[in-house]
Amino acid sequence: MTLATARCIALAGTEGHLIDVQVDISAGTPGTFLVGRPDKAIQEARDRVRMAINNAVPSWPASRRVTILLAPADLPKSGTHFDLAIAVAVKAADRTRPKDGAPDHRIEQAALEDTAFIGELTLSGNLRPVTGVLPMVLAARARGIHRVFVPEPQAQEAMMVPGMTVFGMRSLAQVVAELRGEDVPAAPPVEGTTSARLLSWRGQDLRDEVDMSEVEGMQEVICAVTVAAAGGHHIMLSGPRGAGKTTVAERIPTILPDLTLEQSLEVTAVHSLVGTLDSLVTRPPFFAPHHDASRASILGGGTGRARPGEVSLAHHGVLFLDEFPLFRADVIDALRQPLEAGEVSIARGEESATYPARGMVVLAANPCPCGNFHAQGSVLTCDCLDAVRRNYQRKLSGPIIDRIDIWRELQPMAGHRGRDPFAHRRTSAELRSMVSAARSRQAVRYAGLGFALNSAVPGPVLAEHWPLPDEGQVLLDDAMSQGRLTRRGMTRVHRVALSVADLAGREVPLEQDVETALALRGSGPINLEAMSFMELAS
Repeated sequence: MTLATARCIALAGTEGHLIDVQVDISAGTPGTFLVGRPDKAIQEARDRVRMAINNAVPSWPASRRVTILLAPADLPKSGTHFDLAIAVAVKAADRTRPKDGAPDHRIEQAALEDTAFIGELTLSGNLRPVTGVLPMVLAARARGIHRVFVPEPQAQEAMMVPGMTVFGMRSLAQVVAELRGEDVPAAPPVEGTTSARLLSWRGQDLRDEVDMSEVEGMQEVICAVTVAAAGGHHIMLSGPRGAGKTTVAERIPTILPDLTLEQSLEVTAVHSLVGTLDSLVTRPPFFAPHHDASRASILGGGTGRARPGEVSLAHHGVLFLDEFPLFRADVIDALRQPLEAGEVSIARGEESATYPARGMVVLAANPCPCGNFHAQGSVLTCDCLDAVRRNYQRKLSGPIIDRIDIWRELQPMAGHRGRDPFAHRRTSAELRSMVSAARSRQAVRYAGLGFALNSAVPGPVLAEHWPLPDEGQVLLDDAMSQGRLTRRGMTRVHRVALSVADLAGREVPLEQDVETALALRGSGPINLEAMSFMELAS
């Protein structure tokens, strides 16, 4: 009896589990038996791997019983990326000596230590790329693995993980030769892609296309989005069509700082789950799905293996939902979890996956379907019936409204407004510098606590460690007693007040910071003179 073990990674969302692929070759009823809760794709690996070994590194153990266990056995496993680990384990377990003159393809168990194998095999023994390489390699490193074999096109993706030795291979024969310390034979380039969708988002280049200085005459709105960007707060922009909601929303990524290395790896890992990547994501992503998008495309899911949606692809970036009341009711209701917890949990049969969703959610809404209601200073008039308008606005349900930190109502500007050539308009670079400084203060404040931004800190932690001054707390208590705030709303105002103070360079929010936070949440007028750090009053 011979036994060998190779290692692979099973993914549940972005969380990876180290899997021991154990192969036993013994006498008994000939056949290949695969156990350990594999899905259909892994069950089919028996035929793929057998033919790959026969065609690339002959031969499959003939007339023997081959038992393959994916341990731990109680964890569901899915995907074709187990092929390479199964093939390597079979070759390590097969101690049959080659016939005279035949090359020796046996592998020693010692060569498999501290190593993970990821890749799909073709019948000829060549490798094909698979999805999720980056999160798999991250999980392998976290569990003490320091070497990984992956399909050649995904070697650069795997190399994004510091401290890993990466082997980009084209075929099973190359993997066996490398493990045996022999010269690696030539092989054709790896063909095929893993992406069923075009991975495109505008966060990487949006900063070079637009600038916040192009927004004219919206001082309060610019102030609000700067506070939102500083603390990672969700924001609602409402107003009639033509008021500038989309113009402002598309420029929010331009005032966000570059991602840290840790954030870049998190974002790139999520994107890796839906396709191949050849570079690290360094800018906050920006996604703006159409209002007819399904719940699965926005929140994640789909048939078969659960995949991340737009809200997770916009992790550490911006998810812009324009014409928000037109989104499907199930999408609006499902947004409660990511808005509150910063993550999305998806269950599909035996599979349960959790994806991060700690990005800014920017909602935009017209006051009515035609977009002309209350269009001050406009000759346009609303033709919507009252019942239609009420049904439209009812889509903004109470629980969703309560999870939005900042509200701003925009109105179209008259033609003469916003064209003062002597008026100073902040550029995106200037605002980005202020946001970066505010986030640096938050990084110091929450060092070692697992929080990055004010928007992620739970209410009890805020109350215990960073309470508001008495005069500021009185303002919140009064607002709650008057029914203008819920308990959740008080926590969100507290967070926004901290972000206002961070922009001003203050350790503790003043009463005026709490007043500003209340105005931002209630869509009331902002005291621009109190926002001296913006220098907008001049």
